[in-house]
Amino acid sequence: MKQVFTLLLLLLFFIRGRAQTNYFPPTNNSTWDTLSPTQLNWCSSSIDSLNNYLQSTKTDAFIILKNGKIVLEKYFGTFTQDSIHYWASAGKSLTAMITGIAQQKGMLNINDSASKYLGTGWTSETPAKEKLITIKHLLTMTGGMNDSPALPCLTTSDNSACLQYLADAGTRWSYHTGAYRKIEDIISSVTGQNYTAATNNLIGNKIGMNGIWVQSVYYSKAREMARFGLLALNKGIWQNDTILKDTAYYRAMINTSQNYNLSYGYLWWLNGKSSAMVPFSQIQYTRKLIPNAPNDLFCALGKNDQKIYVIPSESMVIIRMGSAAYEGETVTVYDSILWNYINKLSDGCVSTGIETFKNTKKCKIFPNPATNFISFSGFSNTEIIRYSIVNVYGQVLYNDDTYNHSINISELPAGQYYVHLQNEEMQAIKPFIKN
Repeated sequence: MKQVFTLLLLLLFFIRGRAQTNYFPPTNNSTWDTLSPTQLNWCSSSIDSLNNYLQSTKTDAFIILKNGKIVLEKYFGTFTQDSIHYWASAGKSLTAMITGIAQQKGMLNINDSASKYLGTGWTSETPAKEKLITIKHLLTMTGGMNDSPALPCLTTSDNSACLQYLADAGTRWSYHTGAYRKIEDIISSVTGQNYTAATNNLIGNKIGMNGIWVQSVYYSKAREMARFGLLALNKGIWQNDTILKDTAYYRAMINTSQNYNLSYGYLWWLNGKSSAMVPFSQIQYTRKLIPNAPNDLFCALGKNDQKIYVIPSESMVIIRMGSAAYEGETVTVYDSILWNYINKLSDGCVSTGIETFKNTKKCKIFPNPATNFISFSGFSNTEIIRYSIVNVYGQVLYNDDTYNHSINISELPAGQYYVHLQNEEMQAIKPFIKN
């Protein structure tokens, strides 16, 4: 019997060892193992097209990890491996994991009223309504606070006067950065540290991530962002250190957290759901968040297209830092187009149709706003131009050709759109407003 027990232990150890397939870079130096794209049968021309597209859309840094190893790493302009960049709202997902670790250490309980840690008067709501708001409500964007407050208040403000009652907590999903920021105050309170120190102690020092919080925005190097993505991919485990031990919290964090926005977990965005809501809107869209991305993808998304994509089925992490890809963009337009290029990496060198990409600044849309027709310049007058009309949620509404550089938009409802123009040599994406 003792021999059988010993054999079972050895078998379990072997299985656990085999399951741990991801590589983890050392935390004390810049060494990071790489994996050649050719080992994955990725097409070099598709890589070139992706890099051209990234450069044309104001990307500073782009990294793809496979099994923890770097497959692609590209920096543009003056940005380097050692440059620092903000995460914007992608930092919310970092806060979600910090909260889970704080809970497992017994510092807080996400089902507690936030007032237990913040005291009273942290909102402008009545004490009774304020007390209804739990930490979990703040993690899921269901605190019930007004996501369209009157000026001078903004949804980024965490001033108590700007945290205004709109609905009972748990009865409505609305994206509110100011409300989320109260989690940072709670973490600082229960740890007795400023938020940067708490982040370093709970996560950063353990994975080699040395960023800093400045006015509730996280700043780091690109590889440090990739380290956090790798931690999320590996379910809160870094090599032999289980940093987030609460597996139930991890599962809840990256799965639908409430019944209103199926594409939202605990401050993480989720793909593959039957519907999605987006910030500052109550419209339910009956589609995946990113239609052409893997269903199991979950992601951290921030203003101006800061991105951490985590794809468990592919054991991949993808990060992007930079400026806004397209002027006036709100959400998911860039994600959808970017994933067209990512998907082509492993498509066996299927042509993209445009191997030389230029998002030309000389392309102009006029009039803008427009009522019935838009025209554009920057392309040869003799060329047939293929165009697509895309809404702000990344949905392609129309595909057609134009011979006279004019497009009929009379059937479009009023609102903001993008026109994607292309020929065999260049393409441009420009926003316009339909009156």
